[in-house]
Amino acid sequence: MLQCIFLLSDSGEVMLEKQLTGHRVDRSICAWYWDHAISQGDQLQPVIASPTHYLFQIVREGITFLACSQVEMPPLMGIEFLCRVADVLADYLGGLNEDVIKDNFVIVYELMDEMIDNGFPLTTEPNILREMIAAPNIVSKMLSVVTGNSSNVNETLPAATALCVPWRTSDPKYANNEVYVDLVEEMDAVINRDGTLVKCEIYGEVQVNSHLSGLPDLTLSFANPSILDDMRFHPCVRYRPWESHQILSFVPPDGQFRLMSYRVRKLKSIPLYLKPQLTSDAGTCRLSLLVGMRNDPGKTVDSIDVQFQLPPCVSTADLSSNCGTVNILSNKTCSWSIGRIPKDKTPSLSGTLVLEPGLQRLHVFPTFQLGFRIMGIALSGLQIDKLDLKNLPHRPYKGFRALTRAGHYEVRA
Repeated sequence: MLQCIFLLSDSGEVMLEKQLTGHRVDRSICAWYWDHAISQGDQLQPVIASPTHYLFQIVREGITFLACSQVEMPPLMGIEFLCRVADVLADYLGGLNEDVIKDNFVIVYELMDEMIDNGFPLTTEPNILREMIAAPNIVSKMLSVVTGNSSNVNETLPAATALCVPWRTSDPKYANNEVYVDLVEEMDAVINRDGTLVKCEIYGEVQVNSHLSGLPDLTLSFANPSILDDMRFHPCVRYRPWESHQILSFVPPDGQFRLMSYRVRKLKSIPLYLKPQLTSDAGTCRLSLLVGMRNDPGKTVDSIDVQFQLPPCVSTADLSSNCGTVNILSNKTCSWSIGRIPKDKTPSLSGTLVLEPGLQRLHVFPTFQLGFRIMGIALSGLQIDKLDLKNLPHRPYKGFRALTRAGHYEVRA
């Protein structure tokens, strides 16, 4: 049971406080958390045990969502609920930042009143919340000023709350029925300086955008579901068909939602290579980078970029490339934006790093972060077999897409 939720700015200021139970949580817990967060830095855990409370925290766009509980509870319950609160607020307000939160205090409080009751999650589906609480717009703000009524809550309860599928609005109607399924994947990889692949795995999501009339029943199957690990499903998915036949059977929410997330661990190759070479002597260091495709994925790489932090002992750097643009920021971060790989040459970056006086050789080597985006293919190898639809008056339009992008893709020099 959660007792309180705080929203903190990127400077630690308490922007919003929502007490959920009769036991009030003092704001001093936020000061304790902020001091702990500064001391831990990148090692900060999502669940923290303070002297008086258990704290659950996530950070979205510089805003910290902090929930408190005095009793032990499943960690995923607290973290998942905070993620849902952040997603709903971003959807309602068109993004998350400090100014947007402060300009829409009433909407934020009303949403939290409906999403949690006495410390327990209640209504968290965006479709139902939009029927209960009107999204902010210019007209509603003008009416609130004229009438003095700032409430956006509907006086009647949505009919969908009484249905067996509370995630779907009641009886939606569309002139053109259509459904789109996207496979969106992120590849994490760590490569040692000798080129050895230390880690390679993919985190993926099956995202669905549904605009179907009535109460459709969908069945989605994969050609190779055995490669999937750590699956998580939207509440609309019936678990028994997946457990017995690895088939996703569901009645979809209206609009865009995440149907399923997964992880693929059995990967032994990577699509791109980055080869760094550093040689240093007499106070200077020669840097050379090569980037290219290791295996042809069958699709064009839409964009590639490389970032790395220059070592502290480097005083000046003179870098250039035969493809794309190179920028060195004030904090010694070098950003190389390549775009698409040309067919007639291999992208390369080279230059000289001048070390601080008294240093002859480079002793601290940079770590390179590689980013890329490939449309039209899922590098995990996951393939959609078919999508069947029932309870529809006529045949709808079905669309499928795939996208793979880099997550934490690290190459050590």
